[in-house]
Amino acid sequence: MNKKIRITRGKISYIKLFKLLLDRKMKKGDLCFIAGVSHSSLAKLGNGENVNTDVLIKICMALDVGLDEIMELEKKSISESLLMSDED
Repeated sequence: MNKKIRITRGKISYIKLFKLLLDRKMKKGDLCFIAGVSHSSLAKLGNGENVNTDVLIKICMALDVGLDEIMELEKKSISESLLMSDED
């Protein structure tokens, strides 16, 4: 028996953060200084890599914004066919 299922995968995007910095005419280095985060942590955000939640909290506190204003979940749905035996 051939059965289709939908798998939803997601990743976090920090595009909102970098747009916010542009709107506020703030440099990344300035954010690092006022938030007390390292340049490497901010680089990870730019590359879509994982960072500690403490980094995100420090950034939100420094910018006086909520998490939803610096990041968003990008969902991707993928349909896959599975071959299942009649015994399942």
